[in-house]
Amino acid sequence: MRVAALSDIHGNLPALEAVLREVEEQKPDLIVSCGDVASGPMPAETIAFLMTLPNARFVRGNADRGVVDAFDKRPKGPMPGPFAEWCASRISREQRDFLASFEPTVTVEGAEEIGTALFCHGSPRSDEEIMTAETSLDRMRLFMAGLDVDLVVCGHTHMQFDRMVDRVRVVNAGSVGMPYGRPGAYWTMLGPRVQPRRIEYDLQAAATRIRAAGSPEGDQFARDNVLEVPTVEEAMEFLRKAEARQLA
Repeated sequence: MRVAALSDIHGNLPALEAVLREVEEQKPDLIVSCGDVASGPMPAETIAFLMTLPNARFVRGNADRGVVDAFDKRPKGPMPGPFAEWCASRISREQRDFLASFEPTVTVEGAEEIGTALFCHGSPRSDEEIMTAETSLDRMRLFMAGLDVDLVVCGHTHMQFDRMVDRVRVVNAGSVGMPYGRPGAYWTMLGPRVQPRRIEYDLQAAATRIRAAGSPEGDQFARDNVLEVPTVEEAMEFLRKAEARQLA
């Protein structure tokens, strides 16, 4: 069993297309998305593409819930994700139902040389909780409590990391569509080992497509999340503050 882990596509279809070209070369047995697929500049197009994948499972992210809530005209939660209302206005009922079908977590047994892997968005217990390379060991132990797995794969914080929490290895798959650190598209291959990946794609062409998609925030997304991206320190400062709010 070899698994391709993708996360945080955020409606960046050009980045997703680039990643899936590389994924196809690896011929994984399964693709697992760790959430937040559509909330971004090309939501309907991104969902339509994902719905064609024959060997994929999908974890629910906070922004996936946010788009469904906006479609259903329910009150927004504390972390609805970017573009929620606009995305909801662009997708079909079938696409809404696809997002609503996502699982809280996905567990895969038998990943080559890895064992049992649990895929989540934020933490194993919540799609909003933050896990980073800096999260305290005590807090990480709370997140891992009661799990009988060898590996936890998360998303949500948009930066790859790899750390041990006692006997459980915890990795972040990286963000396909809204990365931090360096421009590009990030994902992770599992089996026979954990292989974090970063690929380059035509950023100028992607920015042109994103700007043409009609989102009122498309130009800003292309500028701040494709052509340029937040630095690691900028991202970590944001995540430290968000984690502090969760601890308050």
